[in-house]
Amino acid sequence: MSKVEKISVSLTGELLAEVQQAVASGDFASTSEVVRAALREWREQRARQHITTAHLRRLLTEAEASGYTEGALDFAAIKAEGRRRLSSTAE
Repeated sequence: MSKVEKISVSLTGELLAEVQQAVASGDFASTSEVVRAALREWREQRARQHITTAHLRRLLTEAEASGYTEGALDFAAIKAEGRRRLSSTAE
């Protein structure tokens, strides 16, 4: 079993109320359990995002290497738009 360490986390009043409500409703046994569940979900989301990004990069590389030019795709513009969209969802 992993070593457990305590940390301090600051939350807005709104988030704190949601965490406390989750515990009060019986969905979670403690505030720590809520935070651990949220962190597990965050970690899984990051892993899925990484796989998706890696897959898209591989597809773009294959498309560029294929020499297919119908429609004259601008891969630099496509990549830039993808980066713009990704950064806007992170905000």
